Amino acid sequence: MVSALSAVAVGQGNDAVSFEPDTNRIKSHLFFLADDLLEGRDTGSRGHNIASLYIATEFAKYGLKPMGTDGYMQPVAFRKATLVQESPSFTLTTDEGETALAYPKEYLTGPDVLNQTSQLSGEMVFAGYGIIAEELDHNDYADIDVDGKIVVILSGKPESFPSEMGAHLASGSQKAQYAVDHGAIGMISITTPTNEKVRPYQSRLSYIHTPSLAWIDSEGEPANRFPQLKGSAYLSEGAARKLFADAPVSLDDIYAQLAEDKSPKGFALPGKVNMSKQSQHSQITSPNVVAALEGSDPELKNEYVVFSAHSDHIGFAKTVKKDNINNGAMDNASGTAVMLETARLFSQMEQKPKRSILFVSVTGEEKGLLGADYFAHNPTVPVSSMVADVNLDMPILTYEFADVIAFGASHSDMKASVEQAAANAGIELSPDPWPEQALFTRSDHYAFVKQGVPSVFLVPGLKSKDPNVDGSKVFGEFLSTNYHKPSDDVNQKFNWDAARTFAEVNAQIGYTLATQQQKPTWNKGDFFGETFAKDRQ
Repeated sequence: MVSALSAVAVGQGNDAVSFEPDTNRIKSHLFFLADDLLEGRDTGSRGHNIASLYIATEFAKYGLKPMGTDGYMQPVAFRKATLVQESPSFTLTTDEGETALAYPKEYLTGPDVLNQTSQLSGEMVFAGYGIIAEELDHNDYADIDVDGKIVVILSGKPESFPSEMGAHLASGSQKAQYAVDHGAIGMISITTPTNEKVRPYQSRLSYIHTPSLAWIDSEGEPANRFPQLKGSAYLSEGAARKLFADAPVSLDDIYAQLAEDKSPKGFALPGKVNMSKQSQHSQITSPNVVAALEGSDPELKNEYVVFSAHSDHIGFAKTVKKDNINNGAMDNASGTAVMLETARLFSQMEQKPKRSILFVSVTGEEKGLLGADYFAHNPTVPVSSMVADVNLDMPILTYEFADVIAFGASHSDMKASVEQAAANAGIELSPDPWPEQALFTRSDHYAFVKQGVPSVFLVPGLKSKDPNVDGSKVFGEFLSTNYHKPSDDVNQKFNWDAARTFAEVNAQIGYTLATQQQKPTWNKGDFFGETFAKDRQ
């Protein structure tokens, strides 16, 4: 039997650890989690509960300490809201009369998690992108009064905004916060030419039946919601033109300003809007699974390096085809399998790393990073004791890669740690190849970032050890062919050597972070560090 790990000398005579992952174990985890039996592991489903139990029993097998609120489990209660499709109503009243917009042809609205009956009536104020960014000398609410009004805002953000900072500032939750802070009672978003290129209005119609989930806080209320906002809608270009028909500035002029990357000034819109809809509510429960390996240092064992990976997927597909199960083999049975093998490798070490390591399998990622957000707000160890998070989400394990990408590494000194750890595994660290997509803000690690924890989102890179394989092309083909489709199953051409390498790199990163003298810190002046880590002890 080959030892799972051994000590080797590298560099200037420093001791490092050589990890030897077992590909058969990774394969067995992945094949079980992506089996039809689990029916796509939808949040709150029996299939996801089975997956969570499997993960918990693996943690127990490795002798890890239970760190949930019920053994390894941390049950999360969610309110689930579904829109009654026949109920939405949107009426615009002006001096010229009353105009009704057709749902969903002209506008979209989602279920209301707070109220089963939603009604909104008010005057409108256009507020540009609806963003406030002091760091960028940008304030769309300057010189306008939206108190008691409905804000009408452009989707997206100015092109000149840095992509990752801009993605945070332009997120739906941030725009809602800006609106509430200024007294708005509702929010209407309108599409833009740029938005239509990225995500056409027509493509959004496929999601009108999607439920909305929110985790329930200690007072029994849905978290991260804004009761002051009584209604919201997303308008097509045609519907937006009706709103701006008699506006002081035409929609064409506003779009022309956007083409020059200018930020249109706000102004009052003529007319009044009435909106209403009905939502159906239910409650579901779905667990995070949490375990810890205690560190060896008497002091540093009170600090935690966190590994996170989501175990949920999207359940059944709405299709008439025979195969209607979204198995989620790559998304994210692969990441969960690698995390489980990483946990096993650490559990077999004779000399444990100095810091403790926390393994968090989170639910509800596909519903909006909800399980991770719940854990970050209700951690089972003090949030101030979490020194770093390494997140594993949808690693594409179909070719032997020669590099890894750690989204977010440039925001903290974790970049040097990840680079060193990758080199220990014979792998390079490459920069983010898609900075415009702001992937740093789009997976579970971001819940930890918002609690001030330096974090990275780790995926295999695009460089292949085989010159005949184009990693970028492979990644693109997965997104276009298998992503969130029943074809993301175990019949894909997995490369188990790639799985072994990814587990090795992952373990090396965890070991480096858990043994280095200083805990990771945000780079001086970094936006995310300045925004979220100010009050961190």
